[in-house]
Amino acid sequence: MSLDTASDEIKLAVDLIQLLEENQVPTATVLAALAIVQRDYQQKQAAEGTD
Repeated sequence: MSLDTASDEIKLAVDLIQLLEENQVPTATVLAALAIVQRDYQQKQAAEGTD
């Protein structure tokens, strides 16, 4: 699969991984930050009433 035809979430994930790797962010920091981001966006999704 080409990145050009990939879904938006795949494209975003690839961009985020590249950004984090280029900045040599420690794995534990990335995982902790992603957990915070996930909680935040789940709350936003619940408030919007969307899936």
